[in-house]
Amino acid sequence: MPHAVTIATPGLQALILCGPGSSFPTFTANPDENPKALLPIANRPMVWYPLDFCYRAGITNITLICPPTAQQAIQTALNTNPFLTSLPYPRPDLLAPEDLDQNTGTAEILRLPQVQATVTSDFLVLPCDLVCELGADKLLQAWMVKSASLTDLLDDTRSENGPPKRSGGLGVWYQTKTATPIKGEETDFLATVPLPSSSVSPPKGSLFPNISKVVYSTPTDSLKDLLEEQKGFPTRHALLKKHPRVRMLTTHRDAHIYIFPHWIMDFVRENDRLETIGEDVLGWWAKAGWQKGLSKKLGLDTILGQSSTTVSNTDGKTSPVGPHSPKDSTAKHLTGSQIHDAVSASGTTNLEGPVRPVIRTGDKPGHEETSLHESANGKQDDSTIPPMLAYIHPSSSPDSTSTPLIRRVDTAQLLLQISLQLAKLPSIEEVGSAEAASPFAHTRKVAYPEGVKPRTTITKQDSLVADNVTVQEKTSIKECVIGANCQIGEGAKLSQCLLMDGVVVGKNCKLTKCILGKRSEVGEGCTLTECEVQENLLVEAKTETKNEKFMSSSGLEATEEDLAEDDDDEENDGNGNDDDEDEEDDESAEE
Repeated sequence: MPHAVTIATPGLQALILCGPGSSFPTFTANPDENPKALLPIANRPMVWYPLDFCYRAGITNITLICPPTAQQAIQTALNTNPFLTSLPYPRPDLLAPEDLDQNTGTAEILRLPQVQATVTSDFLVLPCDLVCELGADKLLQAWMVKSASLTDLLDDTRSENGPPKRSGGLGVWYQTKTATPIKGEETDFLATVPLPSSSVSPPKGSLFPNISKVVYSTPTDSLKDLLEEQKGFPTRHALLKKHPRVRMLTTHRDAHIYIFPHWIMDFVRENDRLETIGEDVLGWWAKAGWQKGLSKKLGLDTILGQSSTTVSNTDGKTSPVGPHSPKDSTAKHLTGSQIHDAVSASGTTNLEGPVRPVIRTGDKPGHEETSLHESANGKQDDSTIPPMLAYIHPSSSPDSTSTPLIRRVDTAQLLLQISLQLAKLPSIEEVGSAEAASPFAHTRKVAYPEGVKPRTTITKQDSLVADNVTVQEKTSIKECVIGANCQIGEGAKLSQCLLMDGVVVGKNCKLTKCILGKRSEVGEGCTLTECEVQENLLVEAKTETKNEKFMSSSGLEATEEDLAEDDDDEENDGNGNDDDEDEEDDESAEE
């Protein structure tokens, strides 16, 4: 039975963005019926994990945001899926703005009128594909101590001594270069500076030592485009003067966990050219903290209660002005080799710090190199911009189990890897109590032992077998996650596989590192390696293949309407050619 949250609520709202899942083409080919938010991770719906993340911190004002076309599927799952119905009360709200489609950017979602009306306080933004073992309460504590403003927390912006101090934000980044890295996983370029040191030692287990201030943030792909366009990395003197020590990270990834003050909703609304949260909102906010005059151009001075005049475009709209314009005389460029020289690194894609970069201030031989913090002179921007902070999650060693898991699961490879990683967690039955187990631990490793026939091998230490699964004799299941209502035929051998609900595996099949969609079927005697099978699809018996995606062609065939339109086009083309020929004949006759 679901239970109510009994811990004190921090007073924040939570928005969970349920996107279309374009990175799962095999399993979300029809995102309306099979939205990404409902794909199973270790036998639980994907959206269960960010919901659990909120409830563990006492956050109960939760809103799921999805396209209208996916609303019915998600609402049905919230009402019927046993993992979702067992979550605590109150239940999350489901919001499907009519203007939201599969291509709407995350910042554009915040700008939608229905979302603007929903958010009435400081809030948390999460993706539906987040798996975070770290408690949200620790992140909230770090935000309240390091970035939150008492003025905003008490909702009292009156001040007799100048503009009120406003709350900043907090984001989370994690290392992608783990013991088992995923080839091609997205990364983000992040530049941070340390916070002022404190004379008081942080409490044990605190996140404070890993908190720093963001001064630059952009996806790695965008950074590569910038380097190619500008033939180097443009660096502003204002940044270099204000922050002489900058730490640069290129192998980390933005977890898309954001704790935002309420004024961010005004910031997004007033700057209607911001499309994404990670690149645009964070990127421009961070730059406004050190780039002179940018806060006025973004309207931040007005939004934060400081007297200033917003700079507008000719069309009357407030718009960010690119800080790396080639016409800007206050920017210096670091070439790729200079970045490598400036930052002691093992490669061009791993700029780790802290570092003290240098910039070549002249091209003449013998010209002295100048430290970056000495390369700029000028007045500092008087406006005080609340900081955007970054929690850099420490890397875990291959043998360490103490570091909490933080990961986005937005590709099929990550879906398999994280599911298998969670399958290794000791069950509540093995640990003895739910309090001592991981929040992601299942009650039992094999939920329905009666369905497992004798003379079978299931490695319980690294496998999960859900309810109503039948396993025939002489079967071997090693390091696998088996969904509910699956049937495994006699003599089948499964290794490092993920089977969603209702899968049927025939006799004597050999499956390795495969992902099988809901209600799919693999015929007898198949040998599949690193394959993906779409839901409701049959793989013919005796199939032997590797690295293949089995997908139905349903929906790709031309309809009768399409064929009729093609026939009309051909007729029109034919008539047009005939007319041209007639005209040529008439001209020839006149001659």
